[in-house]
Amino acid sequence: MCGIVGYIGHKNAINVLMDGIKRLEYRGYDSSGIAFFEAGLLRGEKAVGKIVMLEEKLSNHTYNSHVGIVHTRWATHGAPTLENAHPHFDCHNEIAVVHNGIIENYDYLKSKLQQNGHTFRSQTDTEILAHLIEEHYLGNLETAVMEALKKVEGTYGIAVISSKDPEKIVAARSGSPLILGIGDQEYFITSDVSASLEHTREVIYLDDNEIAILTRDGYKTKTIQNIPTYKKTEEVLWNIDMIEKGGYKHFMLKEIHEQPQALHNLMRGRVDGHRGPIKLGGLINREKELLEAKRIIIVACGTSWHAGLVGEYMLEELVRIPVEVEYASEFRYRNPIITKDTIVIAISQSGETADTLAAMREAKEKGAIILSICNVVGSSIAREAGSGIYLHIGPEIGVASTKAFTAQITALYLFSLYLLQLKNNQSSVAPDMTAAIKAIPDKMQAILDKEKEIAEIAEIYKNTNHALYLGRGFNYPVALEGALKLKEISYIHAEGYPAAEMKHGPIALIDKNMPVIFIATKDSTYGKILNNIEEVKSRGGKVIVIATEGDREITERVDHVFHIPETSNVLIPILSVIPLQLLAYYMAVLRGCDVDKPRNLAKSVTVE
Repeated sequence: MCGIVGYIGHKNAINVLMDGIKRLEYRGYDSSGIAFFEAGLLRGEKAVGKIVMLEEKLSNHTYNSHVGIVHTRWATHGAPTLENAHPHFDCHNEIAVVHNGIIENYDYLKSKLQQNGHTFRSQTDTEILAHLIEEHYLGNLETAVMEALKKVEGTYGIAVISSKDPEKIVAARSGSPLILGIGDQEYFITSDVSASLEHTREVIYLDDNEIAILTRDGYKTKTIQNIPTYKKTEEVLWNIDMIEKGGYKHFMLKEIHEQPQALHNLMRGRVDGHRGPIKLGGLINREKELLEAKRIIIVACGTSWHAGLVGEYMLEELVRIPVEVEYASEFRYRNPIITKDTIVIAISQSGETADTLAAMREAKEKGAIILSICNVVGSSIAREAGSGIYLHIGPEIGVASTKAFTAQITALYLFSLYLLQLKNNQSSVAPDMTAAIKAIPDKMQAILDKEKEIAEIAEIYKNTNHALYLGRGFNYPVALEGALKLKEISYIHAEGYPAAEMKHGPIALIDKNMPVIFIATKDSTYGKILNNIEEVKSRGGKVIVIATEGDREITERVDHVFHIPETSNVLIPILSVIPLQLLAYYMAVLRGCDVDKPRNLAKSVTVE
């Protein structure tokens, strides 16, 4: 993995492909490569490092191909080297393959192919595909691809071209997203809609075990078993402006500042005034199942898992239904107990997170009621769930998730109110509940207007090597999220804990060089967390506090305080996380880190 773009049409493929793959840089990668036709021959160029290195190699020549594929690789099998960069070629350099995913039986396949005389140049699992296709080629590229994939175990999103069949791109997916873009006498295959958005907003989402054959005359889709499929064309609602920085230095900062508008967009049509009902169109006709549910399991990874923890607190507090939050990566490997009256909610910004998708499928097989919370319309999780809540917050480009986190919490709050409405057999919920969420965007903006205060704190602590984040109740998941943001983009070691757990080990780390960030808003645990602050101060720790507006008592006790507007306890995480997002951002910038493309990370983790 991580990014794929293929093009066939009337334009210079090199220019289209390079423009497209640059739009996927945010997904994370360590090398890149391109394959295309020149004078009837299949050519390739590869580079380690940023895409600019590949551009420099291409700039030394004048190419005018109309067919090609390009890839950015995030290393799984084999180090980031020229040999391991995609595309990979067969023995005679007549077939080129780019691939996202993991071939699990590649050792076995490689051994068989070597016995048949194939010579390998890389340490990757992907190269197996090029040789398998070569092995099965009998005059038709798509047939060779289908036969090769029948031998494969694992996940893949692939694009293939061959000098034996040069007016064609064959693409296939199983567990790794691929999208067919339909332009004006030109066609695209991409792993993300943003790569072709400049040229078309008409797309088809390929399903698992499905292939697409692109020629200049059109396209067709079929299953790996060679059964034709008939796909519905969908329109991408994003536009090109939404995937540009819009004057901000980084996508992450732009997306932090987009959060007030993002929540407005999410709530539009779902929260009508302060007295209207909560409307969730994606849950229509599921009311009976939802009412009969006895428990809820939330499956997610990373930041989405943290949002799920907040959702657990919300649902249990407001709806009084038991909730469990599971790491999707562990869920299906422990034979979970699931009954038909269990709701399983899969949360994923991209809708393509491999572990979350697998966990959702496991729950579906066991008969659970499946819902999803996703941002990307047409994504695998959203389509397979069938019911759920789209965030509608526009693309999130920064690898470190920000606006998706606050939007996921907001969606979980609306879901909580929706369930409350159903269970109480009422047409709406209490006006104060809707008024509280409607007021959140303006309160978010008030925090963002004071970001300079956070930048000043970051300047003081930019050279720290460790940080501790502590919160209680609804702010415990915020502590986890704050620590994750800091470590993701600044590479500072950070840990998040429930504040009371500090005494059970982490307190041993505290000294004058250790900043400790408390989320200490006015709630039922406020008095307890003041005691935790005193314990840190008595050991020489530097204390940074996120506090409620008007709280002057805490100012005298700590080194730094940042005040946020008051709101209900269940909604405080949406506000308290914003200064922590800004703190991570400014710390990373001051340390010279690549904020939007942190090392070793990918935006959408589509392998287990």
